Amino acid sequence: MKAFAVALAAFLLAPWSAQAAPTAPAAATSIPVLPSATSAPAPDKAFGAYQRGYFLTAMRYALQRLAAHPNDAAAMSLLGQIYKDGAAVRKNDAEAARWFALAARLGDRQAQFALGLAYLEGDGVKKSFRRAKALFEKAAAQGHSGALYNLGVMSLEGGDQNFARAAKDFRLAAKAGDTESDYAMAMLYRAGKGVARDSAKAAAWLRRGANARNVDCEVEYAIALFNGDGVKRDEAGAAKYFLEAAAVNNPVAQDRVARMLASGRGVPKDLVQAVKWHILARAAGVKDPWLDQQMKTLTPQQRVAVRQALKQYVQD
Repeated sequence: MKAFAVALAAFLLAPWSAQAAPTAPAAATSIPVLPSATSAPAPDKAFGAYQRGYFLTAMRYALQRLAAHPNDAAAMSLLGQIYKDGAAVRKNDAEAARWFALAARLGDRQAQFALGLAYLEGDGVKKSFRRAKALFEKAAAQGHSGALYNLGVMSLEGGDQNFARAAKDFRLAAKAGDTESDYAMAMLYRAGKGVARDSAKAAAWLRRGANARNVDCEVEYAIALFNGDGVKRDEAGAAKYFLEAAAVNNPVAQDRVARMLASGRGVPKDLVQAVKWHILARAAGVKDPWLDQQMKTLTPQQRVAVRQALKQYVQD
């Protein structure tokens, strides 16, 4: 997944914790193919086939729909995605952009978003920030959460940063279901850019994203809970969110939960599980000399248990 750096990182005055500072948001680049409310009758069979991985069948159904309804923008958008993915056909960004452009002209918000991404990255078309923004604005006007998020990111690019506009777009995107925007709003409140600085509101946005299983939000909300930053201190609650993020291989969360297990803070002390998570975090590049020392205290039986725990975790 491609991404580009944004200026949001520059205004972070201090890390959110000594161990894990939040990262700046990047442009949303995923393109979920959904039937558009602005299109002709949605290509149900085509979309269903695509979802099941029957890409040639999906392509055939989409072409059949276009033969019957030449202005079926949802079918056009699906064909664009098939060429973008290189699914059933050779990957062809230029052909994907052509189909997205046809659907975008008919008002399909998903195609507008996808074509905006193509202009943003220069995939199959000449790179153009201006055209990408114009397309995102059209999709955003129809409530497309990814387009709103990208507009928020764009407001932080270049010399004309507009944090208030970014906050507005991120807020709308979050309400439309974009969890990356929950994280972005939390960072804005944390730094006091575009909104008044407010650690309680920052924590509330993190909680919202964490409960929607956004991993970055889970980690940062757990840190906030552990430190009592903008929210009542709750080590057991912090452990819950760290464990959720650790289970999907976030190395910072794995390191944090290892420390909590090793010291019995927020969870019952369990050195075997602590070392398991430490080894996984260390394999991902997170160094922790204190946990290295804890490993040295393992008994031979505990070492066997750690190996078994790692084996079961990797197999799962």
